[in-house]
Amino acid sequence: MPEPRIFTVQEAERALPLVARIVQDIVAAYPAWRETIGQYEMLAAGVRADQGETPELVAARDAVSSHARTINEYLQELERIGCVFKGFDAGLVDFYSLREDRLVFLCWRLGEPGITHWHELDSGFAGRQPIDELSLASTTVTKH
Repeated sequence: MPEPRIFTVQEAERALPLVARIVQDIVAAYPAWRETIGQYEMLAAGVRADQGETPELVAARDAVSSHARTINEYLQELERIGCVFKGFDAGLVDFYSLREDRLVFLCWRLGEPGITHWHELDSGFAGRQPIDELSLASTTVTKH
């Protein structure tokens, strides 16, 4: 696994407009993907294995795959930026940062105006704490 990109608060804020657009796209695409899965499962439940796939079932499977590819492309965009997507329902995104020489996450949720919280790598959203800018990375540090 490659070394994570380390963001300062300022770097994460600069990336946020693009990240927010991508996350909006993910959150918008996710319900359609779930709906197509439900449609596929309903159709598949009525088909016996020896009957093969009906044209409707093939179309439903293709729709699931299409939505999944779209969402995966969005997730790959976030990965290229260097952030970590954490939640389809809330649109959570974390950015690696440093606090007192240890890795932490800067935490952002879709709809928030900026990055105002951080949390330990293992604590998640529930462990969010307000940013104390003096103790977070203030210089550009990028690891590859």
